[in-house]
Formats: sequence, C-alpha cells, structure tokens
Amino acid sequence: MTHRPTVYGTRHAVSAGHYLAAAAGFSILEAGGNAIDAGVAAGMALGVLQPDLVNFAGVAPILIRLADGTTESIAGLGWWPKTIPADLFMREHGGKIPDGVLRTVVPAAPDAWITALRRHGTMRFADVAASAIRFAGEGFSVYPLLERSIGSHAAEYRRWASNTAVFLPNGKVPKAGDKFVQTDLSRTIQYMADQDRAAGPDRLAGLDAAHHAFYKGDIAQAIVRFQQQEGGYLSMADLAEYHSPIEPVVRRNWRGHELITCGPWCQGPSLQQALALVQHVGIDGLAHNSADYLHRIVECLNLALADREYHFGDPAFIDVPVTHLLDPATIARRAAAVRDDRAFGQMPAPLDLPNRSYLGSDADLPKVEADTSYCCAVDRWGNAFSATPSDGSGNVPVVPGLGITPSGRGSQSRPDPKHPAGVTPGKRPRLTPNPAMLVTDKGGVMPFGTPGGDVQIQAMLQVLLNVMHFGMDPQSAIEAPRVASYSFPSSFAPFEYFPGRLAVEGRIDQATRDDLASRGHTIQDWPDWTWLAGSVEAILTDPETGLIGGGADPRRPAYAIAI
Repeated sequence: MTHRPTVYGTRHAVSAGHYLAAAAGFSILEAGGNAIDAGVAAGMALGVLQPDLVNFAGVAPILIRLADGTTESIAGLGWWPKTIPADLFMREHGGKIPDGVLRTVVPAAPDAWITALRRHGTMRFADVAASAIRFAGEGFSVYPLLERSIGSHAAEYRRWASNTAVFLPNGKVPKAGDKFVQTDLSRTIQYMADQDRAAGPDRLAGLDAAHHAFYKGDIAQAIVRFQQQEGGYLSMADLAEYHSPIEPVVRRNWRGHELITCGPWCQGPSLQQALALVQHVGIDGLAHNSADYLHRIVECLNLALADREYHFGDPAFIDVPVTHLLDPATIARRAAAVRDDRAFGQMPAPLDLPNRSYLGSDADLPKVEADTSYCCAVDRWGNAFSATPSDGSGNVPVVPGLGITPSGRGSQSRPDPKHPAGVTPGKRPRLTPNPAMLVTDKGGVMPFGTPGGDVQIQAMLQVLLNVMHFGMDPQSAIEAPRVASYSFPSSFAPFEYFPGRLAVEGRIDQATRDDLASRGHTIQDWPDWTWLAGSVEAILTDPETGLIGGGADPRRPAYAIAI
C-alpha cells in the first residue's frame, strides 16, 4: 500500500518537486505545448515555489530526448568569474569558501531554460513563465518543509537585509499556511516576459530579448552593481559571454535498457558506474532491502563516489577518464574489492593513483546545503524532459529589487586549485544535480531525478533498481525506504567526511540495521520518512500498453499529474 497511487495517462505527464510546479507544467501540455515547454514551465516555477532550495538565477542541468531518439544535455551550470584569483581562498580565507558573494558563479538557469526553448520548444518565454510570475506575485501557501527550512536557517537569512525582507517577512519565520509572496522576483521575471512580447511576433526574437534582459540588460547591471558593492568578482563580461553548452551525454546499456546521464561536470557518470558495479557484483536472488542487498549496493556506491572525488571536475579544464572508469575491465577491478562480510569503513583507495588522506568527522550528518528540486515531463509525441534546478538562498545575498540570489554553486568547488574540482577562473564547479533518463528495452522512456546533494545518485539508483529489477510501479519504487552513505567527502563546503557512516530510514527493520552494523557500517538512524533521503520523481512510458505512469515522492511536496 502506497501513500499515493501511480498516476496513469495516455497522452502526457509531468512530475515535479512541488504540486504547483507540476500543475504549471501540466497546463502547458494541455495548452498544446510539448515536454520541453512543460518542463521549462515547471522548472521556473520551482525557483519560485521552493526558493530556499532552488533559485531562478541558479543552476539548471537539463536532459532532453526527442521522439526520434535524439538526446542531448544542456549544461546549465555557470563558471567562476574570469577575474577571480585562483588562489583567493587558499591565500586569504584559510582554505575555506566563505558565505556571500565570493562563492558566486555565473547564473546559468535562465540561459538553460531559454536554450531548451530555443532548440526544442514551441512556446514563448512569456507563455511558459506565466505560472512562475503568478506564484511569485500572488503568492502561495507556505508548506511545512519550507517553514522548517527557513526556520533552521533564520540566522543566516538575517545576515543580509535583502534576504530578511524576502524570507522573514515582518522579521518572522513564515508559518505553514501563511501566504508567501515574492514581489521583486515576480517583477524580474515579468520584465523578461515583457521584453519577449515587445520583440514582436517572432518567437526566437522574443527568446533572445528575454535572454538579453537578464544577461546584458537592466537585470545584469543590477546584479553586477550589487556584486561589486559586496566585494564580488562577477562582471558584465561574465554574464554577457555565458551560454550553457550542449554537452555530450553518457550512455551505457544495462540488461537491454539504456541509461543516459550528463557528463562529469556533474556527478551523473557516478550513477552509471554504480549501476555497472552492482551488475558485476550481482544482486539476483537477494531480497529487496535485505542486509545482503543493501550492503552490496552501498559498497558499489562507495566505490563510485570515491572515484567521483578522485577524478571528476570540469572536462573543459581537466581530463576526466569516464570511458576508463566505465570500462568493464575497470569495473571488474573495482568490484573485486567488495566483500560480503565487511564494509570498507572508509573511502576506498583509488586505482592507479597515489592515495590521499582525508580527515574524518565525528559530528552529526550535515543537513543538505543549497539543496535542489527536480521536474520531468513526457508529451503525446514521445519527447521527454528531465531537469534538476537548484541553488539555495541561505548563504548568498538576494540582489535588492530583483528577488534573486545569483548562483552560489561555487560552494561545490574545492578551494585548492590543484583538486580536480578546484577553483579556477572560468571553470565550473563539480555539480551534484544530475538529471537522468532510462530508455527501456521495450522502447519506453523514464526520465527521473531527485534533490539531495550527495544522496542524489544513491536515491536514484535505489529507485531505478526498484522499478527495473524488482518490478515495482513508479510510486511504490519511490516510496520504498532508502539508505544513504556518507563515507566520502561532502560535495559542499566545508567538505566533511564521515567514514563508514550509513543513514537508514526507520522503516528498514532493526534486524537488518544490526546486520549492516555487524559488517562495519556505522548506522545513523533516520526517521521512517525523511526529506534528507531525497525526493525522486519519475515518469515511465510503456509502448505495449500505451500508458504513461508518473510517480512523485511524498517525502517532499512533490506531485505527478497524467492524463
């Protein structure tokens, strides 16, 4: 018995991290838009509806698969300002990346959404932005997770008057059921929509005009003026030069299906590696969420996330050996380290590289910083869209009058330029958000993804296996209890490392937890349901029945709609 049913339709579906974002995308599908139009509408709405976790001026990595099989990724991730000194954080900040404008990278999301519309959409910016404008200007009901999130970060918000004005109206944490209004943000998006309409009847000209307003026009000028006032390095040239590149996808076959992820500028290939390791180690015959099963997938995840630490970074600046890491011979060498009777207990050493030492932490597990959301859509023509918009608002200041916080995703770069993901002018941080798709052996498609920082690929792997190995419907697969390892350095500053730590939702029975502990996992008990375990959304099409099934995670205010 699930909290909700899998929703089924025959025409189109959308699933998103907030129910109003799902409604925004669905309204576009019903109006005749395609999956790209709908996904962009839902994604922009998430930047309004989950402003603690997603920012309109944040990041937005996107995967698109067209009905003819053409697949591409839009790398909606900005780079470090071109003038920032590479050694700034090592030289002046004790090897740390401080909160505030110094962690700002070029805002990528507006460009990524517009790039998707320009290449594959059918609607204007003003059309797909209408719901986001409405939700910001008219407001929406504060939900319990938003109240909790703002309340736990109230002290951080109070550091800047502009953040206080948005997130602590009248100086207080908004309560569930209050109306949350973002007037400045509504005006900012509306200005882009007005520029789109003013460009005349040509859709592409309108998209260019909306883009110009943000990256070269009045919005850009306001962003840069405030950044420089606060001591940041972001410039008009950085904004004017930015365009989200169309990056190669990573695709690998698994049991006749094809898994598609973004490249190593994010952690997407780690999902590919973890799945390949699970396949090599083997899970056939193991009961779902048994100790044997969980131990094997956790150890495979620990190997993949260790290699992420050792190798991943911006492929425009470093050589990331993705092909080597996913080579069957490398997978076999890596998988040989997995023992059924004993956990690694620490981050596995690298293959063919000198090992490094990492200082572990005995502290409680961190709460997810600058978390994320997710949205996906499938249309009646067979196009599919998958995106993971992100960037929170607690550690960077809101630009007064705009209601946006330019991307603070620099928190995912390492202060030391020598690290594969180290700070370098013009280089991108190593991103955790990573949308994915599965093309099934029947010719169906399953866009899926989740928020959760380092938990993302762990939740995604468990849901993928729940559907494709255990045969669960999407909603059952999403609601099943999950685990998450923290036995590697966090992707977020200050990059804490928790050797052997394994968080387990309480619905996994005590005997299983005790068994895992006996193998060397240090068990961290989670509640029965926790938002820290991610919030997976997915849509699965079945060409044999003609049905489209959608699921959404009740751990957060996510919903799916299909018809």
